[in-house]
Amino acid sequence: MAKTHPGISAEHREWIARQHVYFVATAPRSDQGHINVSPRGLDSLRVIDPNRVAVLDLTGSGNESAAHMHENGRVTIMLCAFEGDPLIFRIYGEGEVVRPGDREWQELRSLFAEGVPGVRQIFHVMVTRVQTSCGYGVPFMDYVEDRERLTQWAVDKGEAGIAAYQSEKNAVSIDGLPAPGLAEG
Repeated sequence: MAKTHPGISAEHREWIARQHVYFVATAPRSDQGHINVSPRGLDSLRVIDPNRVAVLDLTGSGNESAAHMHENGRVTIMLCAFEGDPLIFRIYGEGEVVRPGDREWQELRSLFAEGVPGVRQIFHVMVTRVQTSCGYGVPFMDYVEDRERLTQWAVDKGEAGIAAYQSEKNAVSIDGLPAPGLAEG
């Protein structure tokens, strides 16, 4: 049975910190656009307080989440228990894209490990609803380790290569929506 919560509790925060994977879902305003669900890992989610979270976003093949949040702010973050007691945890919110040089950048960037290659931006999410549900249908899965391919790819590209890649591949969404800081510059 689904249950809503006034915010992210201390118990929720501890549970979130133990999860290895989560999903970020966004969509454009247009009903003709594509809904995007992006799997995430690599220790890139932080609970700031009961009503705010941050997602460290690394350079990838697309930039749908940023383009959608830039257009309308809507975002859902979902985590599932693959170990232990069953649980599905959803964070609904209004997100903004924070890029290097933005006023909030240093504060939010300090929440994550230094030296992570390929950091593109941070999604700062104001939580509007927290919902849990049973998760009885989610399978047990064993965590082995994080994949290193994305971070190694960023190291191999170097800063100039990452900037060129972002300009070429991440400036607009698959529906043609601009991504902040990339499409504008």
